[in-house]
Amino acid sequence: MKYGLNLLLWTASVDETHFPLLEQIKGWGYDGVELPVFDMNLETFTKVGAKLSELGLGSTAVTVCTKEENPIDPDPAVRAAGLARLKKATDMVAAAGATHLLGPIHSALGEFTGKGRTEEEWKRGQEILAQAADYAQQQNVTLVVEYLNRFECYFLNCAEDAARFTREVNHPNLKMMYDTFHANIEEKCPKTAIKACADQMVHVHISENDRSTPGEGGVNWDSNFEGLKEVGYDGWMVIEAFGLALPDLAAATRIWRKMFPSEEHLATQGLKFMKSRMG
Repeated sequence: MKYGLNLLLWTASVDETHFPLLEQIKGWGYDGVELPVFDMNLETFTKVGAKLSELGLGSTAVTVCTKEENPIDPDPAVRAAGLARLKKATDMVAAAGATHLLGPIHSALGEFTGKGRTEEEWKRGQEILAQAADYAQQQNVTLVVEYLNRFECYFLNCAEDAARFTREVNHPNLKMMYDTFHANIEEKCPKTAIKACADQMVHVHISENDRSTPGEGGVNWDSNFEGLKEVGYDGWMVIEAFGLALPDLAAATRIWRKMFPSEEHLATQGLKFMKSRMG
């Protein structure tokens, strides 16, 4: 098991100014970090990767697609822009030495049509993600599809569907992930959901129901950790939490009040919580 911390708790753009933070995270006992991939600066990601290597920290990365880069859009030009974004993001991930590029990369975040997904959208998404996975494979990067709750997207909302999406594409560099925050909203039983996607699940986000310190909220942790243990999960387990440090991100994630005492409290107590439940 490898334990990580998503850097969106502090920043949406990691650079040399965050090297002291990386050192602190290493000191807290983490195995790695999750890098936001929004600013596409190859030189910066190369430097960050070198620092992570120096510290002995592993890494994964997260990105999103906008409506202008939507992989399921009916316009071929928009889908092509989505593929181009995923390829460029993969370049950043490879430069940093990260192993996984994850997120709701199947469709545009926060865009809705007023109805559920269509078969045409399903096929478009699979076609674009298969091409992106071909590119990622050349750089030893695995693309990891994240399903979101119904309030953030309409395309993939549950573990079973996300697993079917990647299973049908059947590409070694395209898998899916499980996030306890979204599962808390969408799944009737976390353990059942985990078992339904176990063959495709290569990444896990540990996220409290209010995006605060894991273990201090209302998520059904017994069911989640029982499921992870029963399927023998042994990959990355990364805390994803959001606070008020970044106004734009706080607005996007609907964080309107202080949800935890401090970032250090969240990071250190969250790590202890994960280890205690998986140990």
